[in-house]
Amino acid sequence: MTWFIEALKKYAVFSGRARRKEYWMFALFAGIIAIVLGIIGVAIKFPYLVILFYLAILLPGLGVTVRRLHDTGRSGGWIFIGLVPLVGGIILLVFTCTDSAPGANAYGPNPKEVGGIPAHA
Repeated sequence: MTWFIEALKKYAVFSGRARRKEYWMFALFAGIIAIVLGIIGVAIKFPYLVILFYLAILLPGLGVTVRRLHDTGRSGGWIFIGLVPLVGGIILLVFTCTDSAPGANAYGPNPKEVGGIPAHA
């Protein structure tokens, strides 16, 4: 949960780099929370609860994805490849699963080498 909170704290930060762990923990907890909210939404007859949640985490999700692309040495503009039907999502998935570019790149130092673990983890 620490990585999810860390990504929320950097909700509008599109510079720098994000480790694979930060990105995938954000995605995991966002999915778990969405499932729980979906169940609650059905129980209280308000199915829009999940949509409101996804709108709330839209900016942090874009930020962590752009930082993840930076970590692999790609420009944040590659996020738009996800809009291409069928293959775009697969390509973006491959990019987010790729290991970090070693050493510093144009987007900053490698968070693995700098100890990119949040202070309270």
